[in-house]
Amino acid sequence: MPSDAEFAALTEPFRPELLAHCYRILGSIHDAEDLVQETYLRAWRAFGRFEGRSSLRRWLYKIATMACLTALETRSRRPLPSGLGAPEEDHRVAVAAREPSVAWLQPAPDALLGADDPAAVVAGRAGVRLAFIAALQVLSARQRAVLTLRDVLAFRTAEVAEMLDTTTAAVDSALRRARARLADAGPAWDELAEPDEETRRTLLDGYVDAFTRADPDAMVRLLHADVELEMPPTPTWFTGRRAVVGFLAGRVLRHPDQWRMVPTGANGQPAAVVYHRAGDGRYEAHGVQVLTLLGDRVARITAFNDPGLVPAFGLAPALTRSSCPGERFFPCDCHRRYRKTDEEGCMSSASGSLSMRPD
Repeated sequence: MPSDAEFAALTEPFRPELLAHCYRILGSIHDAEDLVQETYLRAWRAFGRFEGRSSLRRWLYKIATMACLTALETRSRRPLPSGLGAPEEDHRVAVAAREPSVAWLQPAPDALLGADDPAAVVAGRAGVRLAFIAALQVLSARQRAVLTLRDVLAFRTAEVAEMLDTTTAAVDSALRRARARLADAGPAWDELAEPDEETRRTLLDGYVDAFTRADPDAMVRLLHADVELEMPPTPTWFTGRRAVVGFLAGRVLRHPDQWRMVPTGANGQPAAVVYHRAGDGRYEAHGVQVLTLLGDRVARITAFNDPGLVPAFGLAPALTRSSCPGERFFPCDCHRRYRKTDEEGCMSSASGSLSMRPD
């Protein structure tokens, strides 16, 4: 049995990519973290029997993949609202009741997956893009595993067959079926053009500013004509700039200073952790919004209205005003470049209750 220090030194460098792998298969960052912990426990117990016939990385991927496939035997796929029904083009429609019984797809913080590391930008972003993770949900569990191991991680067919205790013919067959189903689901995940860093930052800054000032006109200038808005756990979703801006203006962006946002990154995309003003002047966790960009416009807003996601981004369940003047956004070291000022003072973390719903 290795010592804790020896085992950690050898295996810990693989943790972010193993977390990304489990997240791709499971669609839940919470479940992925649990399964990575289980992977490391199994690996530690079996390390004395590891004979080095395969690389340590591949051995860990085998353990993680099999753990995920076992977990999925008792879990359903995780959709987004766009995967369950048609969009609405009229913002005046009645919004369907929230569906807490559905296990919704979750966003994944870049900081946990290593997607915020410049050395891992290409693989990190392409392999965890929200549209790709959502598309994977149409596949069977084994097809998800095969496709991610082959097309995202570039393991050879024989290596994947060994990991899954199957034949190369079975791997090739599963891969063909998975690729065909993904092709039917939408654009090729690895062919979507990424805007440059300056464009990403400018759009996120502009979106956060427009949202927190409750300025629909500024929002219009940021959005693609065919922009889409979905808000799990609410099944209703909207398409078209008129519908999206109309919904936000009429039901969400009612008053300036109603919202606070902490710019961040999720799924290799610009994102923001959202806080809603409570009656006592605090701002309580609301959820996480992930932006999908097309050129120099926002093409999709995925608003995960789940306060339980906020801790995964390393942020507190509530914000309160501190005595330090001059900061508009939460003073987190990870987001210094996004800090902006106004005369109202800054926000600091505090414990508190969680609630979230468009007014």
